[in-house]
Amino acid sequence: MKTPILPNHAHHRMTCKPRRLFAALSMLAILGTAGCSKQAGGPPAGFAAQTAQVGVLTLAPQHIVETTELSGRLSSQKVSDVRPQVSGIILKRLFVEGGDVKAGQVLYQIDPATYQAAYDQARGTLENARATLADAKTKADRYTELVKINAVSKQDYDDAVAAVHQDAATVTADEAALESARVNLEYTRVRAPISGRIGASTVTEGALVTSDQTTALATIQAFDQMYLDVTRPSTEWLKLRRAFASGRLKKTGTDSAAVTLVMEDGTEYAHPGALQFSGVTVDATTGSVTLRSTFPNPERELLPGMFVRARLEEGENDNAILVPQMAVTRASDGKASVYVVDAAGKAQQVQVVADNAFGDQWIVTSGLHAGDRVIVSGLQSVHAGAPVKVAADTSQTQEKAASAAPAASDAADASAADTASAVSAQR
Repeated sequence: MKTPILPNHAHHRMTCKPRRLFAALSMLAILGTAGCSKQAGGPPAGFAAQTAQVGVLTLAPQHIVETTELSGRLSSQKVSDVRPQVSGIILKRLFVEGGDVKAGQVLYQIDPATYQAAYDQARGTLENARATLADAKTKADRYTELVKINAVSKQDYDDAVAAVHQDAATVTADEAALESARVNLEYTRVRAPISGRIGASTVTEGALVTSDQTTALATIQAFDQMYLDVTRPSTEWLKLRRAFASGRLKKTGTDSAAVTLVMEDGTEYAHPGALQFSGVTVDATTGSVTLRSTFPNPERELLPGMFVRARLEEGENDNAILVPQMAVTRASDGKASVYVVDAAGKAQQVQVVADNAFGDQWIVTSGLHAGDRVIVSGLQSVHAGAPVKVAADTSQTQEKAASAAPAASDAADASAADTASAVSAQR
């Protein structure tokens, strides 16, 4: 049988039908894939979402001693640059670098030859002027008697008296010139302006120094009293000022509060200091103030440039709410929040006020109460309003907080790091 030959238009209709069918099937496949992708982010229908396991800390009022720490670097109370006041060659260096010197001690000897000659010349000029004055006085005294009997003219007498005054003025000027020469001669012995510890010398024997040079020969620093200058926002100064006025800060005077110095290794310095509240000026550019604390240094234990912290005790708090720092999160605007487990077993996000640290914990002044269960582990899988399963519940004890002293910053960071590692391991 022969295959019938179809017209061209009939053949075209038959080839279009499979193409349309293929396009329709492709569209259904795309829609099915989109529907699956939408359900991939959520749990499958008919299955409940997995409940997050968390560790919580049940809060209890704590007894603490609230403190404020101001960190900075120490500086000497007195610093003096040793500079030459006359020019010349350094003949000797008369001190040991790094040793203690006394005020007035000779440190350098500049070649005195030219200054000694100038002094001797000024002294000779003065002696000559004094001899001339003595002769003029004798002549004036003689003319005083002669003018009475008209043995000399009145003009000669007046000239003799004027000569006495002129010679007396010359003597005065020559005495000043001699004193200037003596001072310059004394300046050839460069002396220590203050008592303290002297640093390295910038010149050696044989070096030429000048009276107008900008480079100091050496630097002396007095260690008996040390300064700790700390720059803080003016708002923090106002807070400390109010605490001082209310009596929360221990006073050492009418305008100073008692402070404890914490060394770089975390140990407390044996001698208490004083934080000054007088003479504080706000920087108009930065809006900050410089707070100055002074500390005695009889054993010379403190050195300039040391990084230390000044701790101020603000009093005791018998009902403090403490939360581990790892449990507190902060938004981009700085506001703090924590997750708590409510009575229904669901996680809720609570805004809190936590501005001050106590060791590795935050002191919460608003937003939490005793008995609240704060989530401290498993936070990565917690969502507000979602049910959670409490795997570990730890209750705070009064003894634990009372025995915890405010740790140094480095110790607090290390403790927080260790706690975070432990939480990560639990997760």
